[in-house]
Amino acid sequence: MKSKKPKSVEEYIEINEHYTTELSFLRELILATDLEESVKWMFPVYGYGKKNLISLCAFKDYVGIWFFQGVFLEDKLGLLQNAQQGKTKAMRQWRFNNIAELKTHKSVIQSYLLEAIQNHHDGKEMPVVKSKPKVILPALLKSELATDKNLDIAFNRLSNSKKREYGDYIANAKRDETKQKRLLKIVPMVMEGVGLNDRYKK
Repeated sequence: MKSKKPKSVEEYIEINEHYTTELSFLRELILATDLEESVKWMFPVYGYGKKNLISLCAFKDYVGIWFFQGVFLEDKLGLLQNAQQGKTKAMRQWRFNNIAELKTHKSVIQSYLLEAIQNHHDGKEMPVVKSKPKVILPALLKSELATDKNLDIAFNRLSNSKKREYGDYIANAKRDETKQKRLLKIVPMVMEGVGLNDRYKK
């Protein structure tokens, strides 16, 4: 697919001229519903407001229809596949190689579209789970925790945000001498179970 950023669905179809017929066919089926059309992430996207339900994508070897919450589609025929196996939890895609395949599956495509819309109205949506940033500690702090059992216990009782504050505080010091001074400063605070910036949060 070419890298030009389309400003409209018409332009997207024009850019992907090798699948003009297929994209136009799918678009017509989707526009027969009450879904709203837009262009997001360089692709045609259909949904309601900020809720994205379906997307069309054309690549070198196939054209596809993406269902953002496709995991909830019954897909009794097993036509859908995980958009990115191991990474994508909710999204499912259906790939086609030519217009003949699309016409053969026209009624099934329509039923999947209607099911996706109904699932949206029924509130079927996989929640987005945001991964928390990992706590990365500088070597000096790790070493101190390894040699002081009580400090290690107290440190592990802290929230991850407080652990990160202490880790960053030491890691951001440029000189080893400054790192050591900061370590000595935070030891009693850790033992008290307070965060580095707690006094500013009151």
